[in-house]
Amino acid sequence: MWMVSPPVDEGSPQLWDRGTGRLSPIGVFQPPQKLFLSAGRGRALEFVRKNAANGLSVANLVAGLSSVLCSLNRQYQHSCWLLLVGFLLDLADGAVARQLDACSALGAKLDDFADFTTFGLATALLLQPHGVLDGLLAVAYALAVFARLCFFSSGIPFTYRGLPCPYASSLLAGTFLLTGGDVTVLRVTAAVMGVFMLDRGSYPHDKVLESQLWKKVVYAGGVVTVLFSPAAVASVYCVAWSTSYIVFPFAVWSCKSPPSPPPNAQ
Repeated sequence: MWMVSPPVDEGSPQLWDRGTGRLSPIGVFQPPQKLFLSAGRGRALEFVRKNAANGLSVANLVAGLSSVLCSLNRQYQHSCWLLLVGFLLDLADGAVARQLDACSALGAKLDDFADFTTFGLATALLLQPHGVLDGLLAVAYALAVFARLCFFSSGIPFTYRGLPCPYASSLLAGTFLLTGGDVTVLRVTAAVMGVFMLDRGSYPHDKVLESQLWKKVVYAGGVVTVLFSPAAVASVYCVAWSTSYIVFPFAVWSCKSPPSPPPNAQ
């Protein structure tokens, strides 16, 4: 029995498929399912690109809130570990945003809010404020972080004014773990860090993940020690890392020399 294919318009984008017995699209025309899947995949990838850094900031915020809850329940060692995780997340979110060209006003606000929660409120509660004087110290520390976040811009490229609060928080968390929770040492260190944050001295914008290879190695070492090493190793590593940035900011953590003050007007 002879099979006759239906006539097909030469200008039509369809041809007769002998296997299915139906007209099928050809050329650039694709089935609707493939079009939808392709468009959906593209939107998903674009959403991930725009919000990867925001996701790290949200993770930092969650770490800070979890640290607050741990401190309220007197689980101070857990609180310290969460502060160190927040420290690593904060160093990564800005680098990811710049690498993916996804910097935004929303991301900047989210980063500041996460930083104040983790390095301000959560770190202040690590001081265990049980009395009036202890409470005043905790409030003063949180206010120092607040002021540091509000006035960090120096007007000089790649330079901060005042000690960046993540390094102060990392030093306090490492000190707590290293001393076994010596509150007196922790409070003295917090008072000194508050002065450093309000001093408006110059500190480099080190961009650890976008700078020399050895800085990336230092960051990778921090991830390994915080996530997989014993408390003694992680605390020594983070204390040494933060102290080197605080004491030798330009000599170690920047290829640029510290900016010279402008000459006095005559």
